[in-house]
Amino acid sequence: MNIEQLRRLCIDKKGVEESFPFDESTLVFKIGNKMFALMGLDDVDAPSVNLKGDPEYNMILREEYQGIKPGFHMNKKHWNTVELESDVPDKMIGEMIETSYQLVYKGLTKKIKVEIDNL
Repeated sequence: MNIEQLRRLCIDKKGVEESFPFDESTLVFKIGNKMFALMGLDDVDAPSVNLKGDPEYNMILREEYQGIKPGFHMNKKHWNTVELESDVPDKMIGEMIETSYQLVYKGLTKKIKVEIDNL
């Protein structure tokens, strides 16, 4: 999976906004003003994305795939860094994006969920 394919998977989800809140090279995807994915655009030789996940499942994924590591600069219990050009299949990356999106969505207030659902 390349960066543009990953971007498309994220931005096509309902209510998602993309921005560069930290610097001009860290692309962040948010739902309800909460991050669910972020990626550095400077690392074209080794592109990766940080995604939120279930803590227990995160551990299983890290053991199964060399390309999944504890989240770089993130809470290592809840976030993984996924190398895009690694042993992690594109389908798995897509599933991880969906999981991250859903986990963040579930934590939003009812009011914000209603706003997103009505888009």
